[in-house]
Amino acid sequence: MNENYEDIIHLPHPNSKRHPRMSMLNRAAQFAPFAALTGYGNVITESARLTEDQISLEEDDQKRLNRTLANLLEESPHPYIAVRYFKPDRRKQGGSYEQYVGTLKRIDDYEQLLFFTTGKRIPLSAVVDIRSAKSE
Repeated sequence: MNENYEDIIHLPHPNSKRHPRMSMLNRAAQFAPFAALTGYGNVITESARLTEDQISLEEDDQKRLNRTLANLLEESPHPYIAVRYFKPDRRKQGGSYEQYVGTLKRIDDYEQLLFFTTGKRIPLSAVVDIRSAKSE
């Protein structure tokens, strides 16, 4: 027997008449359950996801927010407002800034929460901006 397969190397590839050739996708799928690093792609995606740090408002900025909220409450007991706030990330340190627009139902001074008519709650400590949303 020849060690270099010279006797068969140039022969045409055999094709079965009873069993059609499997597609490359189906061939690859046979080996998918044996992936050594299952879930590794998810870990890479999660670590690449960026988060922001929460900024601390200065005392003057906090007073400005309180005045703005008081003015909005004078105009209407349930003002339609836009609130920009920090939402902590559940999986990693940091979070993101989001905006919520809705009708304010009440302010809980004890728990320091904004309650909206939709049931949404936003901690006052997370708020960085409040404004009227009438024009939006």
